[in-house]
Amino acid sequence: MSKLRRQLSAGITNNVETKSLDDIKNKTGNIYESIAIVAKRANQINISLKEELHNKLDEFASHTDSLEEIHENKEQIEISRAYERMPNPALLATQEFMEDKIYFRKEEDELFS
Repeated sequence: MSKLRRQLSAGITNNVETKSLDDIKNKTGNIYESIAIVAKRANQINISLKEELHNKLDEFASHTDSLEEIHENKEQIEISRAYERMPNPALLATQEFMEDKIYFRKEEDELFS
């Protein structure tokens, strides 16, 4: 298992848990800003996971395989299943946000300093 996948899925379940909107809002002072931060981080996680998955699956790519051989590649299937069992990037990003593991800054702060 890659370092990224281990790091991201450590202690996080695939089940959606309700979060207090007040807790999310209190991190930035604005619920919409908090959700935008979580969404941006979820996109980053999603992109890196897709790149990692495609790199692993490219190792098995062969342009001379017949259709039967493609469907019977068990290693490919196991890799795909492992990624399917991982928590959703939005869940991972929300967990990181709630644990203060995401660095963010407001653009306004930079304008006035």
